[in-house]
Amino acid sequence: MRVDLDREAGSGISVTAAPRADNREADCIVRAERLVKRVASPEGPLVILDDISFGIARGESVAVVGASGSGKSTLLGLLAGLDAPTGGRVWLAGVDLGDLDEDGRALLRAQRVGFVFQSFQLLTGLTALENVMLPLELAGQTEARRLALELLDRVGLKARARHYPAQLSGGEQQRVAIARAFAGDPAVLFADEPTGNLDQKTGHRIVELLFALNREQGATLVLVTHDPELAAYCDRILELDDGRLKGERRKAG
Repeated sequence: MRVDLDREAGSGISVTAAPRADNREADCIVRAERLVKRVASPEGPLVILDDISFGIARGESVAVVGASGSGKSTLLGLLAGLDAPTGGRVWLAGVDLGDLDEDGRALLRAQRVGFVFQSFQLLTGLTALENVMLPLELAGQTEARRLALELLDRVGLKARARHYPAQLSGGEQQRVAIARAFAGDPAVLFADEPTGNLDQKTGHRIVELLFALNREQGATLVLVTHDPELAAYCDRILELDDGRLKGERRKAG
């Protein structure tokens, strides 16, 4: 698959987004190869991730689990191109992120990636409808309003389209965030503790909605969670321990 980044000719971005010849795992839409992340600390270099390698197939759902401080959110940021590794490489949608500058990575995310965060990260000055419309408008979608309303209807919030985030419950805000994440028909959806700020009952509903939309749109889902129930929904579980990949488990059957 070719990601058309070159169409942004007027943006000053010039990258070739075809899969590299040395990306041997062509079926992997996300691939990490010997990832390392170190940061400076008063005691010296602190290793957050050390020699992490794995691939994620198109359409697969993968949970990243581990204790607090094991490097889960850092790994998610590296896979999404939000941060750069100290060593190793990441391919996202067939593109070696190391070949892109910051603008190129942002453009790739805008075209191919959706995000759901624990803190929702809705724009407080926009209504639910406007929050969902935003990525569609940025992508030049001429029917952004209609599509956003359809997504809000799908998550059960069409009647709340004109409400601002402060007027919505936590579960409603997360449903708006999910609708926004799927608005661009992403190839990959990254979710960082999507039920972390919700009560158990609301969290369960959010999990069911997230996976129902994921099945419908066929996106690859990569999520970080402390919730074993949420992780159990996924095809595969990757466990981190002190920055290393401790092991993986696949769903039975």
